[in-house]
Amino acid sequence: MAEMVKVSQLVEKLSLEIVTGDEQSLNRVIVTGDISRPGLELTGYFNYYSHDRLQLFGSKEISFAERMMPEERLMIMRRLCSEDMPAFIISRGLAAPEEMIQAANEHGMAVLRSPISTSRLLGELSSYLDGRLAPRTSVHGVLVDVYGLGVLIQGDSGIGKSETALELIKRGHRLIADDRVDVYQQDELTVIGEPPKILEHLIEIRGIGIIDVMNLFGASAVRGSMQVQLAVYLEAWAKDKKYDRLGSEDTSVEIAEVGIPQIKIPVKTGRNVAIIIEVAAMNFRAKTMGFDATKTFEERLSRLIEENSGGQ
Repeated sequence: MAEMVKVSQLVEKLSLEIVTGDEQSLNRVIVTGDISRPGLELTGYFNYYSHDRLQLFGSKEISFAERMMPEERLMIMRRLCSEDMPAFIISRGLAAPEEMIQAANEHGMAVLRSPISTSRLLGELSSYLDGRLAPRTSVHGVLVDVYGLGVLIQGDSGIGKSETALELIKRGHRLIADDRVDVYQQDELTVIGEPPKILEHLIEIRGIGIIDVMNLFGASAVRGSMQVQLAVYLEAWAKDKKYDRLGSEDTSVEIAEVGIPQIKIPVKTGRNVAIIIEVAAMNFRAKTMGFDATKTFEERLSRLIEENSGGQ
């Protein structure tokens, strides 16, 4: 389910100034990440008014409003204050029209202000709200930041996911979420993972119990959220099963309706899975930069075959 965002949370996150507003107005709920710049509405055209959106006023909207008669300005501001409109926001530190403040006070709404430019404020508002309001799903696994790459470790219960994550943390990498990862789609190609509030900074190790990673290893050992860029599936080693030895098999797993590259690592006694995942992360990053060891090997093999064939 999507989270709800209160106006007070937006104020805190973006360090907005409260021009006017009480506790009730700051508790109003924002239900969409879309932001409205009410240009047409200021002319009196309300046929397609987005009444459930934040109303953002930049220099254009403020300057246009200043040219209106006070009575007309008050009427427009009152019409903007629909029952489910969350708040007014003014950019560039501009002064709020008195009629806006009056209408907001009459309808129990807040007027907020930011010193930054309108386009930048619009981007920050949309980015924050889209992330908070996006539908969440949960996947089983451990999400770790390995060399700046979001690696989701999955596998059967008891295979050693949390123990592997703990080893990675000891080696200087960062934990995002253990056991359950809440994921959401930031855009068509990007999935973000974060921990449920109840499991934040915690990891479960069989035989020890719950440990607080932040308390034991410090703030640098945890991270609040991370893009999921690589999925690693740990599976029990099977003697008769054939495994990819060249890395030429490109597989993926769908997470939050986005295809994430996946590699499968067989686990057996003696294998240091944490080091293997480190190398897998580095190798994946190298591939994205155009350095593919598998292709290099295949090219060398092809040249060797050609040379040997020519010699005959």
